[in-house]
Amino acid sequence: MVTLTPYAPLNVPKALAEDLWIVDGPVTHMRYLFWTLPFTTRSTVIRLPGGGLWVHSPTRLTSELKASVDGLGPVTDLVAPNKIHWEGLAAWKAAYPKARIRAAPGVVEKETDGGFTVDEVLGATPPTDWGGVIDMRLVPGDFMTEAVFLHRPSASLILTDLYENFAPDRVTGAGMRVLMRLGGVLHPHGGTPRDLRLTFLSRRAEVREAARAMVAWAPRRIILSHGDLVEAGASGPLEPEIRRIFAWTGL
Repeated sequence: MVTLTPYAPLNVPKALAEDLWIVDGPVTHMRYLFWTLPFTTRSTVIRLPGGGLWVHSPTRLTSELKASVDGLGPVTDLVAPNKIHWEGLAAWKAAYPKARIRAAPGVVEKETDGGFTVDEVLGATPPTDWGGVIDMRLVPGDFMTEAVFLHRPSASLILTDLYENFAPDRVTGAGMRVLMRLGGVLHPHGGTPRDLRLTFLSRRAEVREAARAMVAWAPRRIILSHGDLVEAGASGPLEPEIRRIFAWTGL
């Protein structure tokens, strides 16, 4: 069986910067044509200026994780960045009923399957109650729209499925490593999965403009839901990496 080695320790907040954590969750499996493919999972947690917690792509909620999150502050925002990343919403909403589910366009299609209700569909600009610390851009496609985010204080760009970067030594099975390489998602040459790119091609100009906005944000870190994080080195911001990831748009 093809598996991935997750990023232990699991289900605990790991600090990356002031008021910024990631939570690595267990491996999940997604049905794809005739196969079931494994994916590592990761949430990003940000403490907003008012003290509330913003949780991006919530992973599986355990009692230990809830206790750790409760120690950081009250959860106010549960963010679904695209219509693939919604499975954790119902459990987190049950645990934090006052939290608002804020989701990219299209996530409402999954409400019945997921047992949740979207409180707000994200638009062109970030909600004002995010205190100006989180910027946002919608990246539209035919299959899905993904919301991408920037944590301004730490210059951290948060991507979901537009950039996958699986480490070869975490993939069991030479055949799967070859498929991931062909699919364009294997470190150090990870990127937008080639099959997913096809669903954005009709709106490539809009994706290119969104990528230019990401370059303008001058991030020094890229947080991914699937794979290795990317940190800026001594050379400075990650503009060359963003341009490489989105070169298929003509950037």
